[in-house]
Amino acid sequence: MAASSLSKCTTGSLNQLRIGLTPPEKNWSNSTGKLSHWPLKDSFEYYAVLAHRDRLLRGRKLSGANTTLSFADGNFTFQINSLGFLHYTTVQLGTPGMKFMVALDTGSDLFWVPCDCTKCAPTEGTVYASKLNCLSNTLFIYSATFALHGDGEVGSSTSKKVTCSSSLCAQRNQCLGTFSNCPYMVSYMSAQTSTSGILVEDVLHLTTEDGHPDSVEAYVTFGCGQVQSGSFLDVAAPNGLFGLGMEKIAVPSILSQEGLTADSFSMCFGDDGTGRISFGDKGSPDQEETPFNLNPS
Repeated sequence: MAASSLSKCTTGSLNQLRIGLTPPEKNWSNSTGKLSHWPLKDSFEYYAVLAHRDRLLRGRKLSGANTTLSFADGNFTFQINSLGFLHYTTVQLGTPGMKFMVALDTGSDLFWVPCDCTKCAPTEGTVYASKLNCLSNTLFIYSATFALHGDGEVGSSTSKKVTCSSSLCAQRNQCLGTFSNCPYMVSYMSAQTSTSGILVEDVLHLTTEDGHPDSVEAYVTFGCGQVQSGSFLDVAAPNGLFGLGMEKIAVPSILSQEGLTADSFSMCFGDDGTGRISFGDKGSPDQEETPFNLNPS
């Protein structure tokens, strides 16, 4: 049975991911001698190597521009057709850092991950769970429990539950009191698809994109997604979603408010579905721009 399951994993679901080893990657591998062989294509280790390579090759920035930031595991993004045709990247949260493969979404604002789950994407026992674990090795579940030293709790030692007194708490009408946990609920355009839980503050691990990359620990507010519904249970974003909208709860806005980057980000995607994301990227002086109409009539 074990051999049969492994065979299905390696020849079925994994083949739905399409990220090729291009000549630059091959040349880098051959010239540096970093690898005697590449990991299995489309495996978790394969993406980790690509992310590591991406970090080594970064460092270019526009003259006079502020330092841009990317995720600690690199600014590499990839499209997974079998998970909703969405673009994904790897983020690292909390202390110690825990990695999540999150979907990138410019149409919403909140960043959330599965957390203290009541109803989340299955991690075992279903065909969908088997496919997910083939793609990402395992699905991680964040714990919003504040783990005090020596108390035996499993969770991030830097996590903090957001109270209803926070300016980022948008659903105060659902609060039990000023200092109770701030609830959240977001519905999406996909039929009956939503996430709900409480807001949490914790460290998002980033790195600068200049010639001398430095680690940056940014405290961001995000959703501890306790209950998911619809597509989040069987189609897309099983390990969380990274909202890139314009509201103050969005991570780009938080990074700007903390003085870490400009209030902007950039994403680009290649024909093969791979791409990159950077925070604080202002673009080039000669680029063409199209302004947003924030108050359409």
